[in-house]
Parts: sequence; C-alpha cells; structure tokens
Amino acid sequence: MTYQMQPKTPAGEQVVAAAEALVPVFAERAGAADAANRLNRTNYEDLAASGVSAAFVPEALGGMGLESVHDWILAIVTLARGDASTAIAMNMHLGVSRGMAGAFQQAQARHSAAAETLALPLQAIAAGKMWICATATEPGTDNLHPLTEAHPEGKGWRISGRKIFVTMSPMATHLGMNLRMRDADGDHLVTTMMPMTAKGLEPQDDWDALGMRASGSQAVVFNDVLVPKSAVRKIGPWGEWSVAMLMNRALANLPLVGAFLGIAEAAHGIAIDKLAKQKRLGMPVVGDSGVQHLVGEMDIELAQCRAILGVAAQGMDDFVARHASSPPTMADAHRLMKDYQAAKWVVNRGAIDIVSKAMDLMGGAGYANSHPLARLYRDVRAGPFMQPFAPTQAREYVGQVALEQWPEG
Repeated sequence: MTYQMQPKTPAGEQVVAAAEALVPVFAERAGAADAANRLNRTNYEDLAASGVSAAFVPEALGGMGLESVHDWILAIVTLARGDASTAIAMNMHLGVSRGMAGAFQQAQARHSAAAETLALPLQAIAAGKMWICATATEPGTDNLHPLTEAHPEGKGWRISGRKIFVTMSPMATHLGMNLRMRDADGDHLVTTMMPMTAKGLEPQDDWDALGMRASGSQAVVFNDVLVPKSAVRKIGPWGEWSVAMLMNRALANLPLVGAFLGIAEAAHGIAIDKLAKQKRLGMPVVGDSGVQHLVGEMDIELAQCRAILGVAAQGMDDFVARHASSPPTMADAHRLMKDYQAAKWVVNRGAIDIVSKAMDLMGGAGYANSHPLARLYRDVRAGPFMQPFAPTQAREYVGQVALEQWPEG
C-alpha cells in the first residue's frame, strides 16, 4: 500500500501484529456498540489477552517492552481500522502506562528501592487488572489553564472540579489528569492519578455525541476527592508552556492522530472493495472516469497522510533518543509541538476528505446508519477538536514557532 507505515522495532512488530489480529473482530462489533452508545468491554478483554494493553510494560514484568513512539502510533492506526472508539481509549491508557514504565526503568537504573513499588501497577496492567483513563479537557478553558484544583489538607490534597471527554472511564480502574495547584512557591500545573472508586469521584454517564459513541467519553465530577500528598506532581507553571508540558502533549497526542488515519484507511478499503464488485447497467463501475478520478484523489490524500504521520512519528523517536541524556530546551520542545501540529492538521483534514469521498463513491447505501461508512463519517469529525490545538488556533501557533516567536501560553 502506498507510503504504508511499517514497525521499526521487534517489540513494535509484535504489538502491531497483535493489533492487526483484532481488526476484523473489532470491526464486526463496532456497529452494535455505536448504536448502543456504550463502550464494548469485550474489546478490552481481547486487548488484555493479546498483550496490546501492556505494550509499554517491560517484558520482565509481563508486557511487550515497547519503547518506540512510531510503533505505538502504528498500533493505534491499526486498531482504529477496526474500531476508532476503542483505539482512542487505548491510546489514553498506553500514554499513561508509557510514563509509568519510564519511571520504573529510571528507578531500576539508579538501583532505587522505589523500583519495586513502581513495578506493582505495571504488573497489574500486564495482568489485565489495571485500566487507566486520562483527561486534560474542561469546558471553557484549555490544557494550560485547568480549573479543576487541588487544595492542601493535612497530608494530602482535596480535588474539586469537572473534567469532560474522560474516554474509557466507564470501565477504567484509575484516572489520570492535569489540574491546578497553588502553594507558597506559586501557581502550578500538576498531574495526578487516582482510583475510579475514590470517594467524591462522580462519573456522569452523559456521553451522547455525534461520533466515537463507543468510547465512553463521559464527564467526571470531583467533589473534594482526597488524594495523598505524593499523588500530585508538578509539571510546570499554571497557564504557561513548559518543556515537560510541551513534550507530554506532543508525545501523548500524536498517536491520537493515528486513529484518524486508521479511520481513513478503513473507509478507503470499504470503498475499493465495493467498487471492485459494483456494476452499473451491466458494466463495471471501475471503468468510469469519474470513479477513477475520485479514487485517485483518495489515494493521493492517503499517501500524504501516511507520509507526514510516518515522518512525524520517526521524529518523535529521534527526539526522545536525542534528549535521553541532554534535556531539551524550550525551543526544542516548541519545535516538537509544531511538528505534531503540522501532522495533526494534514491528517485530520485529509482523513475527513477521504471518508467523504468514500461516501460519495458508496452512494446512498453508505448514508444508512447501519453501514460502517456512516459511523466512520461521524467518527472522523472528532479529530480537529482534540486539544491542543483547535483548528482556529493551530496555524497561529505553527507560525509563531516557525518565526521563533515562542508562545508562552
């Protein structure tokens, strides 16, 4: 297939092969889950059994030992060809577990006693007993200015606020998020993780959207949820970009873009399969010049999306390797975010156009809600809204960084 991404590492080959085996199974279930507007728990049982949910868990702890961001992205592309709702949910889980695996490996390299404690949740992930949903989204604000806040209380923190788009939360065991925290040293952007059973954590069961209907992206309200002091970690100043925040958002969100490439690939495949069998007035439609023209445009757009995402994905791996021993500067981190934004812009727009063209080629049959293309048509529209940045903000940010006018927040 034109410009098709391929795994770069042995662990990546293993993860992508496991994801590939799930594509037909997920595709068969996707329509019913979409119609029911409910997360399909069986998909996650399969992800655990296949090892995909433990992709980043080190092999010694029962996982696949994945480290490549490129191959992570390709696994999400692959899963999304079967069910994009499941793919974006799995991306959240993998993003957090990747950070946990990194912390464990760093502690192990220092021969720190903390390694033993850090190994426990990773082993739980490998056993299919720990599922992590994640959110950075709140109504009326952005990723840098969360309004959900941690207030000190004794030896812990009380957390209050509301998060939306908490994907996979109906079945998750734990929730990771960013929030605000103020102390004597200033106003901080921090992260935390807590069990979904925490007192005061209230899932709203309110997910009812145009697309990604099986993602379980409900809102969650936090009413004075108490977490230990150690559960809150500073990552930068509230309302301002920091190296850590730029890297976190770029590395965790570029794989989400892969889900929309996967949707486009699925729509392209459905259209091509249909055209190969379709006749009009007894003649194969593939001989029609208009059909050929539209298919040609789809193929070019698909090549463009694959090419930019593949280059951006490899760039992420190169960035991580380059700065393994020398911390990046703010300029380095902004350029990483810029590259992610460019890939997001091209893939989101291209994927929407590819699915739309597939719908044109399918004709009226694809307009029925029971047809897979109708679901893909709705799902693909979620891409531009994923933060950061919205389409109304992305070009300004890319232009600022290209001109070395480094945005502060």
